[in-house]
Amino acid sequence: MAKVLITGGAGFIGSNLAHALVDNNEITIVDDLSMGKKKNIEDIDVKFYEHDVCDHEFMHQLLSKNKFDYIYYLAAVSSVADSVVRPLETHQVNQESVLDTLEYIRVNKLPIKRFLFTSSAAVYGNLPDFPKKETSHVQPLTPYAIDKYASERFTIDYGHLYDLPTVAVRFFNVYGPRQNPDSPYSGVLSIITKCMKNNKPFILYGDGSQTRDFVYVGDVVNALIKISTETKESTVYNIADGGETPLIDVIHTYEDISGIKLNINYKENRNGDITKSKADITKLKGIGFEPSWPLRSGLKKYWDYYSKL
Repeated sequence: MAKVLITGGAGFIGSNLAHALVDNNEITIVDDLSMGKKKNIEDIDVKFYEHDVCDHEFMHQLLSKNKFDYIYYLAAVSSVADSVVRPLETHQVNQESVLDTLEYIRVNKLPIKRFLFTSSAAVYGNLPDFPKKETSHVQPLTPYAIDKYASERFTIDYGHLYDLPTVAVRFFNVYGPRQNPDSPYSGVLSIITKCMKNNKPFILYGDGSQTRDFVYVGDVVNALIKISTETKESTVYNIADGGETPLIDVIHTYEDISGIKLNINYKENRNGDITKSKADITKLKGIGFEPSWPLRSGLKKYWDYYSKL
């Protein structure tokens, strides 16, 4: 039975990962609950610490005491908008805590099997390379994207320079159960879902023609586990569906599934927002991964979950 640490494990993706791993592994979760929710993990047997990953002394003691096999580093202030308002504070979580953890593992020669850092498609920015490959040019446009890119480079280069078993992934637009719709920085689909259920207006920035590569959280979890346990190279992988859908089309599909008409308030585009997003997932498919949740199926599963809350 492997010992697994998930930072940010009470959050959306982290809690889904914990549910997938808990039957065959000993799971420890660190989460300050600034975005995650305790109820996301109350139904599974895990060790939970409500703590900030920026408390380096706490993290060092945890790492030394437990000698984890696998570390999934999902803890982050996962908001582009928040990073623009609070660049220094978000930097401390999104970059400094990651580097400190890697350095502690290196200096103390902790015997991990894999350290996986979760980066973001935000690193690609608005450059014309399309679809986005792991080798595409990057253009981080916000403090969030800058920190994510720096942290993934630290993760990968600690693998190359110090022979640590590291890997990084870039999430595209993940959606599904346990996504927190109450945060103003939530993913767009969770906000749409909440607006539909509560008959509230949804603010759409732009005309809805902006495209995204939406990927269901179940596919993301399967990819994370496969990458961490079945690959060895210190590199970066896109985690996405490989499709491209205009946001307005997603809204219409969701309206059809839910039977609810969304009340849309249109506003101007926001600074830093990306207009087109689509991943090339050839590299991910090269390790034997195939997405198994088409958008309509994933949206139906998400609506079934959320409409019963």
